[in-house]
Order: sequence, then C-alpha cells, then structure tokens
Amino acid sequence: MTIMKQKTGIHGGFKHALILSLCLIMPFVAAGAQDNNGKADSILGKYLVVHEAEESKVEVTRQPDGTYRAQMYWVKNAYDKDGKKRTDEKNPDKSMRNTPCDEIVLFWDLRYNAEKHRWEKGKVYDPLRGIKANLSATIDKSGDLLIRGSLMGFSQTVVWKPLDE
Repeated sequence: MTIMKQKTGIHGGFKHALILSLCLIMPFVAAGAQDNNGKADSILGKYLVVHEAEESKVEVTRQPDGTYRAQMYWVKNAYDKDGKKRTDEKNPDKSMRNTPCDEIVLFWDLRYNAEKHRWEKGKVYDPLRGIKANLSATIDKSGDLLIRGSLMGFSQTVVWKPLDE
C-alpha cells in the first residue's frame, strides 16, 4: 500500500500567504491612489475672492491636460458709472483688454505636486495691476485656498473662500 504525501512545503505555503496578502492590501493601495487624485481635485469648485476692495466669484476647473484653471464668473461692481460692463483694461496683452471683467481667467497651467501636497508651476494674473506672475497654491485646514503669486523675488498670498453654490 502506497501512501501519497501532499506536497505542501515552504513554496506552497508562501504562495498562499502571498496571494492572501495581496488580496488584503490591494484595496488599500487602490484607495490610496484615489485619495491622491482626490487631493489634487480638492481645488475644484467655486470661491469668493476679496482683494484690494474688489469682490468676485471664481470657479476652478480641471483642464483636459490635467492642469487647473480659474475664471471669474461674477464681479460685485461689474458696471462702471455709465452702466457699461468693465473690461480687462490693464491686461498687458492688448487683444485681451475687451474681455468682460466677469470672464477674466485668473490662473492657468496649475499642476498638483503630490510629494509637496500643493499645486505649483502655474501662472496667475492680477487684473487690478495687469501683472502675470508664477503661481503656487495650497488649501489650509479651514478649507481656504491660498493663492501665492511670485514675481522677481516678491510674493503675495490671497485667500479664496470656498462657496457652497
């Protein structure tokens, strides 16, 4: 009578342990990947911007290339004393000076840096001064978006408050 031994050994046990470990770990890895994307997209939405006596509402959107862009969609004092809609008269690009004040693009080409937990390498435009600058942004613990423009060694941070619209 021959008794057949089941081949278990270290290799069989290791293979089962590895498969079990992968099954247990993969959902967390996938959730972590989604969480990184969620952090990048946490900049999306509508914001109230109060800057140097001007009040506006801005929407941040993700572009097809994965960068982020912000465009104004409302300005408190959109009309001048003659009842005409104000335009982007200080824009250094003369072809943009007829853009209505509530359609001005404030930043573009902003990218999320997951290692630094911030958005960077974008450009920001200040329509009050007609200046374009380098841009980085973060979201603080209260949910405010901190927009930091830097040009020639000078920087300014403007706080954008999230809206529930």
